[in-house]
Amino acid sequence: MPELPEVETTCRGVEPHVTKQSIAQVHVYQPSLRWPIPQAVESLAGLRIERVFRRAKYLIFQLSDGQHLLMHLGMSGVIRVVPAKTALQKHDHFELVMTQGQSLRLNDPRRFGCVLLLGQDPMQHRLLSSLGPEPLTAAFNGQWLKTQATNKQQAVKNFIMDNHVVVGVGNIYAAESLFKAGINPLRAASRVSLPRYERLATCIKQVLSQAISAGGTTLNDFKNTEGKPGYFKQELLVYGRAGEACVQCGSTIRNRILGQRASCYCPTCQT
Repeated sequence: MPELPEVETTCRGVEPHVTKQSIAQVHVYQPSLRWPIPQAVESLAGLRIERVFRRAKYLIFQLSDGQHLLMHLGMSGVIRVVPAKTALQKHDHFELVMTQGQSLRLNDPRRFGCVLLLGQDPMQHRLLSSLGPEPLTAAFNGQWLKTQATNKQQAVKNFIMDNHVVVGVGNIYAAESLFKAGINPLRAASRVSLPRYERLATCIKQVLSQAISAGGTTLNDFKNTEGKPGYFKQELLVYGRAGEACVQCGSTIRNRILGQRASCYCPTCQT
């Protein structure tokens, strides 16, 4: 599933091609995604895309009439910008054709993504209004984590993957961040000290920044807007390495299932 680094990579890839561009045509080839694509999107022709930005794992296109187009990549979706005359691919479900000859297309084989039309304040929409802070902002820090963890007995790995606590820390990035911070993913969230949460917040910022610089992580089928994979997989220190030697101490990496997800960790380095 595309996570925050993959969506940020997509946002940065799309933004220079569509910002300040006018929409010539809107095509809905398959309206049945996670939620039906509203018919109102057909009225977007003639509007200009003023800005493209990301909130959590959502891409938001600010339009010249004040509305916002919200898109999500689902489990395996990808957004590409291609010449408008490029032949459609299987699973191309939605397309914006720009007046200058390029098209933005959403390809989503599993159809878990979405295309929705929001009003003038997208942050008030139910999908966005209750989200936690962005991890790469000053609002996210160790004190925030410590406060949110009060009386929380859930595993700290599940805690930092909760989008109400902080957005965008998916399974891969949670495992890598906890390893760098030296925190066992099984430890109860309430039993992590403030200094360790301060270290963890710093590590989360570092891991996500590195992943964005590398273009995301390709484990199955994520591709960026140019059809290229992300390369952060080559830098993974613990995720997917169960049974292998720890890069720091040589101990055998263990794996536990937390919240139905693999959770690899070093029993020596992470306490």
